Amino acid sequence: MSKLRIDSVSRIFPGVRGGTPTRALEPTSLSVEDNDFITILGPSGCGKSTLLRIVAGLDQPTTGQVLLDGQRVTQPGPDRGMVFQSYTLFPWLSVRENICFGLREKQVPEPEQQQIVAHFIDKVGLRGFENHYPKQLSGGMQQRTALARALANDPKILLLDEPFGALDNQTRALMQELLLGIWEADRKTVLFVTHDIDEAIFMANRVLVMTARPGRVKSDIAIDLPHPRHYTVKTTPEFAAYKARLTEEIRVESLRAAAAEH
Repeated sequence: MSKLRIDSVSRIFPGVRGGTPTRALEPTSLSVEDNDFITILGPSGCGKSTLLRIVAGLDQPTTGQVLLDGQRVTQPGPDRGMVFQSYTLFPWLSVRENICFGLREKQVPEPEQQQIVAHFIDKVGLRGFENHYPKQLSGGMQQRTALARALANDPKILLLDEPFGALDNQTRALMQELLLGIWEADRKTVLFVTHDIDEAIFMANRVLVMTARPGRVKSDIAIDLPHPRHYTVKTTPEFAAYKARLTEEIRVESLRAAAAEH
């Protein structure tokens, strides 16, 4: 059985004040295997984030269903860890308290909480910042905290919606390497939405390309680059070949999206 199964999931948003409904997502089916790292690419407005929100249980499909380990997803739950592009930490809680939040909700014993939090603070490089509040942190450090908070709950699947999109290029590259290193060590199942083609190739073992709205999966491309991956893989001919193919696929869909607006 696949870890995650998306069966004919579509999403139509009602029109405003009786206007024309918006078809955000065409019926989409997808199987995600245990330990897959899948990145999702597509033009703006193609339904990437809508699909991720449905998997997270934050939105409901118009048709179809999502199954995680055979259980139907109908609402958010601790078995799915979500990291958003915007910084979503609780501003009144310290780094340690933010990472602890889900563990407290699950009533994990205090000594175990502290052990888990210490482990992930080390893992994401935040030692020395445990008692800082979000407003005292850079954007990259806030996203490290958000990632640690999601991982501390030990979710079955990690869902990331352009988590590095607001970061500068250098911080973004470091965060990519950090997350990929964690995945290579722990082999979490990951769904990762991005606009960045280099990021999609570097992170994934599969890249999904979605069509212009209404979105559906157009291509499912296996990325056969060795692990552990070093950033220098981005300069190899193999990487360049994947980039050329994906750039053309995204360009075609972006032109279609632009044409539909006129």
